[in-house]
Amino acid sequence: MTIYDHFRPEERSFVDQVVGWKEFTNDRFVHKLTDFLDPRQQQIASSIIGQGQDVHIQFSGGTINAERKRAFIYPSYIEPNIKDYQLVAFQVHYANKFVQLSHRDLLGSMMSLGLKREKFGDIYIQEENVQIVVASEISSYIEANLQNVGRASIRLESIPLSGLVIVNEEWIEKTITVSSLRLDVVLSEIYQLSRSKIAPFIENKRVKVNWKTVEQAAFQLEDGDYLSVRGLGRSKLICTLGKTKKDKWRISVGLRK
Repeated sequence: MTIYDHFRPEERSFVDQVVGWKEFTNDRFVHKLTDFLDPRQQQIASSIIGQGQDVHIQFSGGTINAERKRAFIYPSYIEPNIKDYQLVAFQVHYANKFVQLSHRDLLGSMMSLGLKREKFGDIYIQEENVQIVVASEISSYIEANLQNVGRASIRLESIPLSGLVIVNEEWIEKTITVSSLRLDVVLSEIYQLSRSKIAPFIENKRVKVNWKTVEQAAFQLEDGDYLSVRGLGRSKLICTLGKTKKDKWRISVGLRK
């Protein structure tokens, strides 16, 4: 058995990257700071690097409940602090009486500046309160160039990380029975829609598994997979609980409120 046997084939390139980070730190006795990682990438990095004697890993995205985080990989003699993650937070000021900003609009405008998604952390929107977290190495560029989101003119104000909104996600957990772990079958049961109604979401690239778009209805899900259907919300396959007498899968799933 090799390290790749623990992950999906499409995750192999990221696994190689994590192994390289670990070897870099172990061989050179220096730290490594990554770009922002999604939760699935954080899981992979944690499982590969762990907390061994020589190399450690910690994550931060600005708040305790941040979704996207940078990884700090370091030799055992280093004691990490929040400054090591090189995070910058901005408050977004705009005419909120006349326009409403969405997560999608903000991300689209940020990406249009020609920067990688991996340089951006979480986007926080609570009614008119809008905040973003970015890597410090692109913060000056963002502050100077991100002036419009859609039709809205905006202004960015740098704020301390302590000023970020703390978002507490709530999940409703339930046990369901499915005939297989196919993507369309599980989504159909979670959202109580027929497979024929789920199919267009998949075909139109509105479904993501672990933050990656999946267009195959037959894609096989695994324990711990996070699911997102644009227009329906987020869910996750917590774990499989075994087979029923009728040879169906009993699975525990979570649906975000």
